[in-house]
Amino acid sequence: MIAENAALAFAWSYNDNDQEFSLKGSLRPQKSDELSLCMSELEGSVAKVSGKFYVNVRRLVRMNNVAFHALACKILDLVRERADLSIHVTTSSVVGWATRKFAVLEAVSDKITVSEYDSEFYPGQTFLEEGGFIPILRTQTKLTWHHERTLLADHGLKPDMEVADICCGIGDFAVLLQKEYRPARLVALDHSRSSLDYARKVAGEFGVRGIDYVFGDASEMLLESDQFDFVTCRHSLQVFDRPELILRELFRICKPGGRVYVTNEKNSHCLGEPRAETIQKTYNEVARLWAHFNMDIELGPKSRRYLIEAGFDDIRMESFMVTNRDGNPQDFADIIQSWENVYAGQMAVQRGDSEEEIRALRKGFQDHIFAALHPKGYAGWPVWVASGRKPA
Repeated sequence: MIAENAALAFAWSYNDNDQEFSLKGSLRPQKSDELSLCMSELEGSVAKVSGKFYVNVRRLVRMNNVAFHALACKILDLVRERADLSIHVTTSSVVGWATRKFAVLEAVSDKITVSEYDSEFYPGQTFLEEGGFIPILRTQTKLTWHHERTLLADHGLKPDMEVADICCGIGDFAVLLQKEYRPARLVALDHSRSSLDYARKVAGEFGVRGIDYVFGDASEMLLESDQFDFVTCRHSLQVFDRPELILRELFRICKPGGRVYVTNEKNSHCLGEPRAETIQKTYNEVARLWAHFNMDIELGPKSRRYLIEAGFDDIRMESFMVTNRDGNPQDFADIIQSWENVYAGQMAVQRGDSEEEIRALRKGFQDHIFAALHPKGYAGWPVWVASGRKPA
């Protein structure tokens, strides 16, 4: 069930399967009576359940004291009236005031708990978002931009569009978009505060203006629906163990008739010559390593299916190979070395690999570097590009 109050710009819904009552939008009534219908629905929802009941305010962007007092009193009344009932309030790390406000309820009643939702469905992201990975991310963008610069236009990006770059990371791709395509508006969102701090710093140093860097959760974005002509999400769906949640949000914020553009990899198709056999063996193992952490670095060719299942039409899809011939071969080699540092130096250790297994994993990375730098060698890293249109 979903209900809305247009005058107050908020909505609520109840999910019977999860015993969860959700609020979203802007909750700023002048009098508590304006919330009577919503409070009645909350009370009616609780009457249908026993045990733990969930109140979800992750998508509540604003709330005044009138609304908080009404909701807090209702929650307290409900747990006091029902011996069999406990209530869990879910807030968001993106909206810090909500956690501070609702945490007060925990001190009033031991039947109320509050937790901050913080993207639990992509546990492997921590391997990729810390400062040590910044140089490799910049190098990767430099080499993929060689291909994507024109592919973006082929997939529908034009100057003066309203554009969003979701999971923007360190923001270097957004800077390139701003310089090359001059969008009318560019929002770049990521859930890593350290990455966004770096992005703002670089944009300032480069004198690039017009990018709105936003802290947010890609699965629960506090962005209005139907507002962007073109939405990008690069090398990110493969990091999440539930990419359909991200695609749902990308679909929501895209305007009808607009396009969502995604890139992902299939790492087992990385190649090199000479020493092709050990290179292939290592990247097959990398795919298994990522799967251990609930990530799918083989997602690239699956992008079309994901886009169709998310509701997009007019799917366009292609792949390109980043190689040691796209520029300085050392740049390619630096990417591989950074992969080795993260995958063999952190992820394999955390998985519990033996020293012998880690040595074998490292061998393929080093052979890939050898192929990249060999005067007669060839080394490649494949990337899949796909975009879909939100039906008008």
